[in-house]
Amino acid sequence: MATAINLLSDEQNRHLSETYRRAVGQKNRQLLLGLVIVALMLILSAVGAEVDGAKFVKNFWRFPHYFYEITPKLAWTSFLPDLAEWFWGLTKWLRQLGETVLIAYLGTVTGAVAAFFLGFLASRNLAVGSVSHFIAKRFLEFCRTVPDIVFALIFVVSFGLGPLPGVLAIAIHTTGALGKLFSEVIENIDMKPVDGLKATGATWRQQVRFAAVPQVLSNFASYSLLRFEINVRGASVMGFVGAGGIGQTLLEYIRKFYYSDVSAVLILMIAAVMIIDYGTEKVRHRLVDVEGSR
Repeated sequence: MATAINLLSDEQNRHLSETYRRAVGQKNRQLLLGLVIVALMLILSAVGAEVDGAKFVKNFWRFPHYFYEITPKLAWTSFLPDLAEWFWGLTKWLRQLGETVLIAYLGTVTGAVAAFFLGFLASRNLAVGSVSHFIAKRFLEFCRTVPDIVFALIFVVSFGLGPLPGVLAIAIHTTGALGKLFSEVIENIDMKPVDGLKATGATWRQQVRFAAVPQVLSNFASYSLLRFEINVRGASVMGFVGAGGIGQTLLEYIRKFYYSDVSAVLILMIAAVMIIDYGTEKVRHRLVDVEGSR
């Protein structure tokens, strides 16, 4: 079967080609302008931070050299004894690493529970009133704006060294971060079940319990697991200010230039984070699949 093909005239082809060139030129100019703005911001930031470019270039070799220093010297003829010497404090480090994970876990659970309740108050569609909505939003902003390491420093001064300051700092920052995510999830729910319960005379608590929670629970769990991964890494840093966990030991080894011990602790921390990330990722994907099959 023959097919007719309409050919454009030379004038139409020139018009389309010119339009295409103008569009591409505009995109290129926008890209160039963006690159210039980024370059100017980098230069201004470097000037404001008093970055010495010559000193940076001169001492850059120290960065890869440090990784070379912390790399253990293992020989095939004495591999197992060298490995045992490298991880000489494995029992102590695993105990401290477990403490770090527990700090992250308790902080995440506490923050997630607080964010669960505050998220409903901070959402526009289910807020009890304008006053409670405003207060909840501002409180969540405060919790996530102040860095968790700052909270840890404050609590270390208040409660002393140990895991408690780390748990409190992570819990507060997690409340702010998850509270925002939870409120955004709540604002995107289907309001028909809520309106149906409201029409039957259900209370606000009943509307939340039976109409909103079933729609958002899987997303809440997924976000909480993701936050737990982040908090495990954050809890390691908490030890730098004396808030418990393996971070305090790592900082001590760094300050004393115990190179092989630094690399051993770092490997344990990386392995722990990888295992936790893998496990929580599997759980999150399962939750998403269950939600998608409904």
